[in-house]
Amino acid sequence: MNKHLPGTADASDFLKEAQIMKQLKHPKLLQLFAVCTREEPFLIVTELMQENLLTFLQGRGKNSTIGALVDIASQIASGMRYLEERGFIHRDLAARNILSNASGSIKIADFGLARILRENEYEARASSKMPIKWTCPIASSFNKFSIKSDAWSFGILLTELVTYGRIPYPGMTNAEVLQKVEAGYRMPCPNGCPPQLYEIMLQCWHRDPEKRPTFETLQWKLEDLFTDGGSEYKEAALSY
Repeated sequence: MNKHLPGTADASDFLKEAQIMKQLKHPKLLQLFAVCTREEPFLIVTELMQENLLTFLQGRGKNSTIGALVDIASQIASGMRYLEERGFIHRDLAARNILSNASGSIKIADFGLARILRENEYEARASSKMPIKWTCPIASSFNKFSIKSDAWSFGILLTELVTYGRIPYPGMTNAEVLQKVEAGYRMPCPNGCPPQLYEIMLQCWHRDPEKRPTFETLQWKLEDLFTDGGSEYKEAALSY
């Protein structure tokens, strides 16, 4: 995969993204191979992936079993655990930023919004754009991000998985989402979603950020759900 960005400001952002990617090496994170900056357009070369997860869910993966989807979720949690343990946040965790290939391997990508935490929180520029429907209330309202805001986004990503790529909060505008979520609204359990998986979503959407699970906890909960949840979860787990 190659990227190119023209212009001084874009070039600066491009190099920051490449610098972040160079620091991160994990089987579930997109691997950077090279950066070409001698002249514009600047390029980065990464491992080849077939498509993003959203495209997969809406296309060749639309018949994936719950077991396969839970397995994908646990792979993503594994990569996010690595970021969490190293003090990084992603800030744009969503199906569109997860890549997959023909063998079913999953990689977290698009580190354009990733930042390293100096303490436990990162404050974005007021002008920063954010995906409202994937973003927790405090981040949406005050531009303050932490690994716990990534946990919230992960809960939204889980809904994308079990609905095969449906946009979160269907039928609601960004403004309506901001208002209703701040007032305590949470998306109902999607059709066909196991109650145990919905409970994990609700934990990710806890109003108190400190009560949201770590990605280590999310990983083992999802792995337990996948391995112990019964044959209806495990059947054809790698069929995608």
